[in-house]
Amino acid sequence: METARRAVGPQPTRAQPGADREKIGLIGVGLLGTAMAERLLGGGFDVVGFDLEPACIDRLRTLGGKAAGSATELAASCRRIFLSLPNSEIVQGVLDQVKARLRPGQILIDTTTGDPRLATESGRTLEPLGVAYLDAAICGNSEELRRGDVLVVAGGPAAAFDECQDLFSAFARRSWRMGDWGTGSKMKLTTNLVLGLNRAVLAEGLSFAGALGLDPALALTVLLASSSYSRVMDLKGGKMLARDFTPQARLSQHLKDVRLILEAGAEAGAKLPLSEQHRQLLEQAEAAGLGGLDNSAIIEVLRHM
Repeated sequence: METARRAVGPQPTRAQPGADREKIGLIGVGLLGTAMAERLLGGGFDVVGFDLEPACIDRLRTLGGKAAGSATELAASCRRIFLSLPNSEIVQGVLDQVKARLRPGQILIDTTTGDPRLATESGRTLEPLGVAYLDAAICGNSEELRRGDVLVVAGGPAAAFDECQDLFSAFARRSWRMGDWGTGSKMKLTTNLVLGLNRAVLAEGLSFAGALGLDPALALTVLLASSSYSRVMDLKGGKMLARDFTPQARLSQHLKDVRLILEAGAEAGAKLPLSEQHRQLLEQAEAAGLGGLDNSAIIEVLRHM
C-alpha cells in the first residue's frame, strides 16, 4: 500500500435529507463519541450508536441519535462504522464479536488512541473479508471535537480514507492519511507525547510561579503573551488555576497513552527520558485518585510535591 502524504482541509457537507439516507454507526459513546455524534447529527447524518453504559445511550438519544441493541446488531445495519473505545484491547474484543456480521464493502473507522501493532493486526484481519479498516485517530479532546477544531490522522487504504472525507469534514478541520495501517496510531502517539509534555510543563510553571509568591493568574497572562506560549495554555491554563477538572479528556486515558508511547519507543530504540518522567507523575496522580478527572489535574501532584 502506498504512502500518501496529503492533508485534506475542511469541506463542509451535509447529508442528503430523506428516510433512505445512510446510517452511520458509532460503537462507544463516551466523551469523544458523544461529541462526534453531536457533530455528525449536526451535519445531517443519521447516527446509530451502541455503548454498554445506559447513560451514554440516553445522551445519544437526547441528541437525536438512535440506539442499537448490540454491537453485532449495529454492524449488520451500518456500512460505515466508527469505533470510539478506551483502548486497543477493547477494540479487538469488539471486532471479534462483530466479525461474523461484517460484509464486503464496509468501512470501520477506529478513532481509538491505541497500539499501532494491534491497529495493523486489525487491518490485516479484516482485509480478507473485504472490509476496509482505518486507524483514524483524533488529535484533540471532546470539547475541541464539539467545536470542530480537531485533526484526523489515519492509516489504511487510500480509497477508504477518501470515501470518508464527508464524515471527517463534519467534525475535523483537517485530515491526513499517514500511510498503511498503524501509521495513524503512530502519529497520534507522537502528537500526544508533545501535547502531554506541554501540559506537564505548564502545570510545573504555574506551580513554580505560585511557590515564588507570584499571582498565578497574572503569571498565566504573561506566559500567554510570551514566546513560551502553546495552545495548551488556552485549553488548560484556566482549568488549572480554577481547579476545575471536569473531564474533557481523562488523566488515566493519557497515562495509557504515555505507556503506549514508551512501549513504541522501546520497540523502535528511541530514548524518551521526558516521557518516562511524565509517566511517573501521571502514575502519582492516578494513585492520588485523580485518574477520572481532566488531564489538567496533573498540576495537583506538583502542588503537593
